Amino acid sequence: MKTLSIDIETYSSTPLQKSGVYRYVEAPDFEILLFGYSVDAGPVQVIDLACGEHIPKEILDALEDEAVIKWAFNASFERICLSRFLGYPTGDYLDQESWRCSMIWAATMGLPLSLEGVGAVLGLEKQKLSEGKDLIKYFCQPCAPTKTNGQRNRNRPFHAPDKWADFKRYNIRDVETEMGIQQRLYKFPVPEMVWDEYHLDQQINDTGVRLDLELVKQALEMDDRSRKELTTAMQRITALENPNSVQQMKQWLAENGMKTDSLDKKAVAELLKAAPPELCEVLTLRQQLAKSSVRKYQAMEKTVCADGRARGMFQFYGANRTGRFSGRNIQLQNLPQNHLPDLAEARALVRSGDFEGVELLYEDVPDTLSQLIRTAFIPREGTRFYVADFSAIEARVIAWFAGESWRQEVFAKGGDIYCASASQMFRVPVEKHGINGHLRQKGKIAELALGYGGSVGALKAMGALDMGLTEEELPPLVDAWRQSNPKIVEFWWVVDRAVMEAVKYKHTTTDYGLTFSCRSGMLFITLPSGRKLAYVKPKVGINKFGGSCITYEGVGGTKKWERLDSYGPKFVENIVQATARDILCYAMKTLRCCSIVMHIHDELVIEGDPRMSLDAICEQMGRTPPWAEGLLLRADGYVTDFYKKD
Repeated sequence: MKTLSIDIETYSSTPLQKSGVYRYVEAPDFEILLFGYSVDAGPVQVIDLACGEHIPKEILDALEDEAVIKWAFNASFERICLSRFLGYPTGDYLDQESWRCSMIWAATMGLPLSLEGVGAVLGLEKQKLSEGKDLIKYFCQPCAPTKTNGQRNRNRPFHAPDKWADFKRYNIRDVETEMGIQQRLYKFPVPEMVWDEYHLDQQINDTGVRLDLELVKQALEMDDRSRKELTTAMQRITALENPNSVQQMKQWLAENGMKTDSLDKKAVAELLKAAPPELCEVLTLRQQLAKSSVRKYQAMEKTVCADGRARGMFQFYGANRTGRFSGRNIQLQNLPQNHLPDLAEARALVRSGDFEGVELLYEDVPDTLSQLIRTAFIPREGTRFYVADFSAIEARVIAWFAGESWRQEVFAKGGDIYCASASQMFRVPVEKHGINGHLRQKGKIAELALGYGGSVGALKAMGALDMGLTEEELPPLVDAWRQSNPKIVEFWWVVDRAVMEAVKYKHTTTDYGLTFSCRSGMLFITLPSGRKLAYVKPKVGINKFGGSCITYEGVGGTKKWERLDSYGPKFVENIVQATARDILCYAMKTLRCCSIVMHIHDELVIEGDPRMSLDAICEQMGRTPPWAEGLLLRADGYVTDFYKKD
């Protein structure tokens, strides 16, 4: 036996979508119902565990045999469920090294992250059966007790034999679909370095990170009390039955002389500027109520495992145009920042349940709880967090690709890129908190908004007007940035021409250390690391301005599979972000022996012995990969007893 393709169907009273698979398998009633498998791409077998059948010994042995490669779509689900089935305790799981994931393979080809979606795009002969969702709801999740179902809270095979027979066919079809994906993609194997990154990702997900459950518990209780008090205060002023209702609140504001189409965060902030005192109070209370801090704490409660650690928070290849990671469960990629100067003291007050103390010292309780979310992540006993992140990684990568020498010099001298950019744009010296320091903000907003072809709209989207810039200042700012960065602008259009040539004429071209090629209905951009970005079914189309552009199929802003259009600067954004991702993965592999527990964007969090050297970690992290000669990297960090934004 060389390979084993697997698909399982399971039951648990813990909701998978809200808790993640690691917590899901800890439910006392967790069980595997069906075990579908194929040995070496042979006929699919299904073992009906729910009806008393047993998995053959040679198959059980293969699960723990590192020489046998196990395949599954979203393989982490099968691996964690089978670990529990085999009796592994919390925190101990089947070794990742012998597992491969057909979902990840599909993602490397720019395909959807769902089995149904991949099957449809590839036009597989045997696709996922559409009735599966109903069968999963019927057999895999608790049901509501009713008179007609005899007050039961779970459906078993004997309750609906016909449905159970369909469920077994569905299980078999899933294995066949997964194997069909492998057969269709065999010409485009996943590089071993990417599988190595995947196994490291699985190791980090398995390790998890410890949560301060006392802080989480007290924060939830405080939030509940705070919301009740804020709602009561709003009811007292407005006499509304439900002051949380957008419709009721808009009507009340209109009756009091303030009409508005929206009550989102930005709109309320704008209304507060002109509101009279009595309306100001209501809008401020609404702002406080709108804080969504409690959701992160709730997610922590739902995700945490029996040993106090949260697991499964990272989705490998979650952004399939770049291969970057995305967040799952607690969603670490969008944690609120913390600006409290006395973070440790605020944390201690909340942890001790001192609501009055928090209210007295910080006034805005929801905002305080929001700022403390990061601090709920703590290292295990006897260790500390070593947090290190790359300095201006995307700005460094784009300067390196384009050969924009003045920017390279800034990085070589350890300068501030925002000051340097402002200085280059306005032809005057700019120093942070010094001479012409007011121009740094303009340099910063230009850097963040304009590197990938952005114009006035991008500056506005990045908050330029909120930062004090006027409409009239924006077009000259765009012009100044582009004139200061001619090689980056040239890089955009060289990439644009190379992509067009690859798609239109099927020519393979190499420039800037990148290779552009088109074959088998796919556009590939090979990065300096050797990894390929893939774009599905590319062709030449017309953009909204009437010009030629490249279009391809992918998941767009609507979260649906659709045809998207792109051009040079957008492809450059993908290239730069994908390269930054490869640099992060290189650093993670360099530091894999140091117990990485989290990574957020370009930052690593290591759970380490207090005797470890932060300087050594930053030095290791800042090493330039061998494939990126001349790229200047720098990592900075700090040591802490709870996670925070330094």
